[in-house]
Amino acid sequence: MALSARRRDGRVAEPRYHPAAQALHWVTALAVLGMLAVGLWMTGLPLGFTKLYAYTWHKWVGLVVLALTVGRLMWRWRHPPPPLPSAVVHWQAVLAPIAHWALLALLLAMPLSGWLMSSAAGVSVFWFGYIPLPDLVPRDPALFEALQTTHYVLSRLLIAVLVLHVAAVVHHDLLRRDGVFRRMWPFGGT
Repeated sequence: MALSARRRDGRVAEPRYHPAAQALHWVTALAVLGMLAVGLWMTGLPLGFTKLYAYTWHKWVGLVVLALTVGRLMWRWRHPPPPLPSAVVHWQAVLAPIAHWALLALLLAMPLSGWLMSSAAGVSVFWFGYIPLPDLVPRDPALFEALQTTHYVLSRLLIAVLVLHVAAVVHHDLLRRDGVFRRMWPFGGT
């Protein structure tokens, strides 16, 4: 369900995302940015407590991202996003859903590839140290290597799509001022 409001000048503002969709978006965004930062940092650490601790938290938060993404997909299935503002040009309106679905697909694929990678390495995952998760595949060093490469490539694709996403936000909010960003921003913005 899209929410509309009156602007200060009395005109009806463009429909906004529901607060639940906004919350899912921003919590996911913060978790993903944290995941990427930790993921890039931890790989260069020497083997030791800090590296093992970072990998553990990386896995835990990755599973949170997976759960949030599934939640977002379920929400979106029942509550389609509001239509784009009429000021959005046709080619952008065509590419926007493609970019969003690519982002959601990567937010599913990244944590799943990490979980598969842990399973193939023979390292069971205990979510937040308490909830045992099943191994998705048996221990297999060759599969682990392939999944490690897959996880790496997916991370770079995710970074590229996120850069495009943020560039689109800057374009729409700062240059065009067409209201696209304010539809997702939870703190006013009409």
